[in-house]
Amino acid sequence: MNGGWRAMEATDLDRVMAIAEIVHPDYPEDRAVFAERLALYPEGCAMAEADGLGIGYIVMHPGRLGVPPPLDSPLGTLPEAPDCLYLHDVALLPAARGLGLGVAALERMDALAVRQGFRWLALTSTPGARAFWDAQGFVPRDGGPQDGRAGLAAKLASYGGGMTYMTKPVKG
Repeated sequence: MNGGWRAMEATDLDRVMAIAEIVHPDYPEDRAVFAERLALYPEGCAMAEADGLGIGYIVMHPGRLGVPPPLDSPLGTLPEAPDCLYLHDVALLPAARGLGLGVAALERMDALAVRQGFRWLALTSTPGARAFWDAQGFVPRDGGPQDGRAGLAAKLASYGGGMTYMTKPVKG
């Protein structure tokens, strides 16, 4: 089975939702959240395919360090003066394992950050994914000056227990 990434299209949203239900059953999000991210920042949305089947997706957008959006919440607009590329979600079906798509997703994220002039990557890690993000060089980080620890803690609580906000400098 060969796999790769391509730009996400609005017609992919049904498949995105089906993948999200399998990969992230404990972190449900409304279809409108994914549709909004795609509309606001299409260059940050991609589908993983293998043999013509959607087996994963990645959704990222400009953000502010230390200020992750709460789970299942629309952005409204992209933030003013963004200083990082935020990984909203990456999900790969079990069939995607061993195809190198996780590392390729990070390379895609890093390349996009370089093109857009961001110096930082950021994400909110689930407990089960934490070891992967640690191995990729992401480190835990406290909330930003406008959000602080209390604001960050409240946003992380919207995901459930054990979440970690993490950042990494862009390679480029």
